Amino acid sequence: MKLTFKNCAMVVLTLFALYLLTYYWSGVSSFALALAASAASLILGAVIAYVVNIPMSCYERFLGALLDKPAMHRPVRALSMLLAIASVLAIAFFVVQLVVPELYRCVLVLIQEIPSYIKPAWDYLNQNFDIEALLQSAGAGVMPDILGEDVNWQELASRIVTFLITGLGGVTSALLAFINASFSVIVSLILGIIFSVYLLMGKERIGSQITRVMDAYLSKRVTGRVFHILDVLNDSFHRFIVGQCTEAIILGVLCTLGMSLLKFPYAAMTGALIGFTALIPIAGAYIGAGVGAFMIFTEDPIKALLFLVFIVLLQQFEGNVIYPKVVGASIGLPGIWVLTAVTIGGGLAGIPGMLIAVPLFAALYRLLGDSVRRREALAAAGSSPAPPDIKTEKKE
Repeated sequence: MKLTFKNCAMVVLTLFALYLLTYYWSGVSSFALALAASAASLILGAVIAYVVNIPMSCYERFLGALLDKPAMHRPVRALSMLLAIASVLAIAFFVVQLVVPELYRCVLVLIQEIPSYIKPAWDYLNQNFDIEALLQSAGAGVMPDILGEDVNWQELASRIVTFLITGLGGVTSALLAFINASFSVIVSLILGIIFSVYLLMGKERIGSQITRVMDAYLSKRVTGRVFHILDVLNDSFHRFIVGQCTEAIILGVLCTLGMSLLKFPYAAMTGALIGFTALIPIAGAYIGAGVGAFMIFTEDPIKALLFLVFIVLLQQFEGNVIYPKVVGASIGLPGIWVLTAVTIGGGLAGIPGMLIAVPLFAALYRLLGDSVRRREALAAAGSSPAPPDIKTEKKE
């Protein structure tokens, strides 16, 4: 790099900006968090639009082939978007309708059975370890006999009234906070859906406007590299979503068939739940397996244990055979880096972090691999590094 006044000024301004960023980091981070919170609806809308755009593009290609007329472009776009949203909502409704009623029934069964397990356990512990004597020695006092005559009903009533007076304030404040949070979530979801509709209906125009701005203010070399990175990111996320959904369907079907053959209860419900939670990389199927084991436990504890063994074996088969072929091959990321991405993403942002980290790591892995291979080829040819010939056309 030549030592010119412009280059020196850029270095000085960059160092000064880094100093300000470091010195005022608390204020900058607070402003960034506030900005992200205020734009949460827009970010959610962009995510919804990106996910819905995958099935919408399929519907649009199919309907566009049937109605190949320029005047039908906007009606086809609107109908395709409605069909895509309806498909996503139908799948979610099917899973919820299949899982929630059975889960509610199992919780009721477990609540009804808990007293029959607690009393024998309490009697056994009291006979062998004298629990009441231990409680007295710990300062808990004598356990009151509610059915006896030694209960001070006035004191008991006073304690109940005091608990109600002090407890209702906390319950009321918690209830108001819950209502406020629920209202904020609903409003953000509605605004996000509206924003996603605008994005989906005018995605070509928005893309054209972004391209014009970048062409006007950036060089062709920078524009080409930016679009190349965006193209790789789009391809990685698209492949990940399609591959993850395909893998979830396969895992859910295999789980349902295996449970039916082994005569486990709740086969269809558990298979649908495991398939739905398998959208979370690696750890998702185990979350669904925990709920399924709980539900089977209310019917037969032995079968619940056998079900966990079955899920471990199925997960090993899925992780070593299905996932590398369906998802790993589609995104081009080795298994060790998938596990690394899930661990880092989950530690930073929980389940959303897991979903974002895997395709993001796949894109970085691909970009780094392309850069390394290009430099190795240049080094072998004995020439100096040159920028790659990248097309500035962005995929839809």
